[in-house]
Amino acid sequence: MYRIKGLRIDILSLLGLVVGIAAILFGQHLDGGHLATLLNGPAALIVLGGTIGAVMVQTPLRAFLLALKMLRWVFLTPRINVTESIETLVAWSQVSRRDGLLGLDNLDDEQLDPFTQKGLRLLVDGSTAENIRAVLELEINGRERVELSGARVFESMGGYSPTIGIIGAVLGLIQVMGNLSDPAKLGDGIAVAFVATIYGVGAANLLFLPVANKLKTYVHQYAQHRELIMEGILSIAEGEHPRVIENKLLSYAH
Repeated sequence: MYRIKGLRIDILSLLGLVVGIAAILFGQHLDGGHLATLLNGPAALIVLGGTIGAVMVQTPLRAFLLALKMLRWVFLTPRINVTESIETLVAWSQVSRRDGLLGLDNLDDEQLDPFTQKGLRLLVDGSTAENIRAVLELEINGRERVELSGARVFESMGGYSPTIGIIGAVLGLIQVMGNLSDPAKLGDGIAVAFVATIYGVGAANLLFLPVANKLKTYVHQYAQHRELIMEGILSIAEGEHPRVIENKLLSYAH
């Protein structure tokens, strides 16, 4: 049920990134600037390298690797079919009313999601509704905390990159001040100074912070889906009628 069943391309994320970058480049062109002036390898190295390095110092390895794994969610969104999950839980409730909870025992191996497996096993083993809720709520909160730690990696990048861009600007100005006697070298230093600032602020506001916020949205959606599964399992444990369970769970489909 909660197991991701394929990925779908998030057109809005791709379109937003393209529109944001294109608007800046086109505005630069309309203002009479040359697009080539925004391409500066040293400035990109300072901002991206410095930002990644700062985040690596701050972040535990597990959270950093999780963030890299979660990054694909922004453009390739995992599919979670809430309607299918509700239908499955209602079907389980019908089996439970007909054959008892032990009738669900052979369904355990069919569930690939560890969270659903745990809830179904607690149900079949005859645990009370209170115990099932306590165990599954701990699981939901724990999973959500871990996934949010991955999203916060990009949030941290959004905080560091503008500052690293300022560092790049200062380095460029140092180069300018050191070559005042050689006007031919002033242009490169000034370019690094201003372009590094653009890279830092642009990366934060066009990439890192939007990515962090979108990942947080997905994390909350997945937590809500786990809550749906928990409520369905609890309703089965309490012997509620399948129609009542369906009406209760449909509130998660909105």
